[in-house]
Amino acid sequence: MNSERFKGKSFLITGGAGGLGSQIARTVASQGGSVGILDTNEVAITELVSELKAGGVKSAGQVVDVRDSKSVTRAVDELAKVLGSVDVLIAAAGGSLGTPRDLAEISDDDFDLVLDVNVKGTFNSVRAVIPHMKKVGGGSIVTFSSIGGRSASPVTGVPYATAKAAILGLTRRLAKEVGEFNIRVNAIAPGLFLTDRLEGMFSEMSATDQAEVINGIPLGRMPELQECVNPVLFLASDESSYITGTVLDVNGGRLMPN
Repeated sequence: MNSERFKGKSFLITGGAGGLGSQIARTVASQGGSVGILDTNEVAITELVSELKAGGVKSAGQVVDVRDSKSVTRAVDELAKVLGSVDVLIAAAGGSLGTPRDLAEISDDDFDLVLDVNVKGTFNSVRAVIPHMKKVGGGSIVTFSSIGGRSASPVTGVPYATAKAAILGLTRRLAKEVGEFNIRVNAIAPGLFLTDRLEGMFSEMSATDQAEVINGIPLGRMPELQECVNPVLFLASDESSYITGTVLDVNGGRLMPN
């Protein structure tokens, strides 16, 4: 592991205090980067930032609901001051957010929540960081789609599929618009990574549905969380310096698009 891979780079991570976000933050910190955490969970933010600071990492956090554009802009501006710049945005806030899978159980509020957090939240976060990236001459943005936005998933419902498909269009259009400023925008599309929330959903599925998921993965196993973190940080790093407007599928071969 290159402990100086992200030396001098400042990362902002939305949803950064959650299972995946915190793992990304710790990996960035272990590779020399500074970290800004944006999340709704104040206790989790405080614990993670304290942990990172104890390890000698420049880190700060802001409590923010990514659906609120003004709050997102204020939080990003504050973190940019503390960290000195914004070089990378990992827009990980989102998910199915505990909403039902089955169509008959999905309410209007469920649909609005999932679309607003995933799509509007990603847009608000990206829009807030771009001026800071322009100031430093470029940057990298990683958005979060999903296998559920690329194909029909047995695990998540229509709102999630809609939101994660929309992220792909958002990513491509943003990449085209900000490329001239040396800002790259790429999406990651994970398969089923069992963070706390998804592990609960998976455990509630029938044995038949669980077997369908596992049997549909050519690698024949569920992934480790770090196996999602590493591709995210590849897209964030200079190793992908000529890649923009693309989606990286990380699903063990469950989906093999043409």
